[in-house]
Amino acid sequence: MKLPSKLPWTSARDPLDVAGKVFVVTGGGNGIGRAVVLNLLRRGARVAAVDLSPERLAETAALAGGDADRLSTHVANVTDADAVGRLPQEVLDAHGAIDGLLNVAGIIQRFVHFNELERTEIERVLAVNFWGVVNTIQAFLPRLLERPQAALLNVSSMGAFIPVPGQTIYGASKAAVKLLTEGLHAELRGTGVRVTVVFPGAVATSITQNSGVQAPAVAGANQNAANRKILPPEEAAEIIVEGMIRGDYRVLVGRDARVMDGLTRLVPERAMTMIADQMAGLLQR
Repeated sequence: MKLPSKLPWTSARDPLDVAGKVFVVTGGGNGIGRAVVLNLLRRGARVAAVDLSPERLAETAALAGGDADRLSTHVANVTDADAVGRLPQEVLDAHGAIDGLLNVAGIIQRFVHFNELERTEIERVLAVNFWGVVNTIQAFLPRLLERPQAALLNVSSMGAFIPVPGQTIYGASKAAVKLLTEGLHAELRGTGVRVTVVFPGAVATSITQNSGVQAPAVAGANQNAANRKILPPEEAAEIIVEGMIRGDYRVLVGRDARVMDGLTRLVPERAMTMIADQMAGLLQR
């Protein structure tokens, strides 16, 4: 039996034409965020890159090369609601419109058991990963709703649906981003704002250094095999931007994210046990 091209429970959308549109990208000074900024610029978009580090933003601008005339950089801490609240006007002053918000900024925790974390460490991870996303959405959503077609994309993590040893608070913060985004998707149906949540697996970024933590090597791991599974940030950015263009509900980045997403649905406890056993060496003793 041939299925109809559009099933009753799907929400097919016309692709979003990013050329000439204005996108705000948090975490634009490094890693996936920087790669997303450069990807959008190559597609003809205008981009406002937001990051805590002016030096990293300057590096992003240098890498943009001839596309830098469509790039503005904005130094801001996403945990500072007042500073974030000033960003929309800064972006409007630079570009004249706001057509999309991509929340990429994030940090991880120390690789230790939950009861070894200081309260300040827990609050810092939640402040960046969850409240930072809340702050930017509160600031930019009114502007997005003014546009005939707009995009809101939040980067969660594979850790939102499968626990990684020593990253319990990080995973909890990303799980909060997952449900926040899904709730916004439900609320914004019927508007011009398309909402997407992204679940990256292992991507080669400097998130450990940027988070002020060190990732211990996993004892007995095959380093060459491990490296083959780690996606370059440029490939991750391509998957993310393509998902936003299509208006996807969920975007899984990397084979590891796709496999673990399936396993956690079929055999959730077994999937948890497998990851916990394989990655137990991450926990600092």
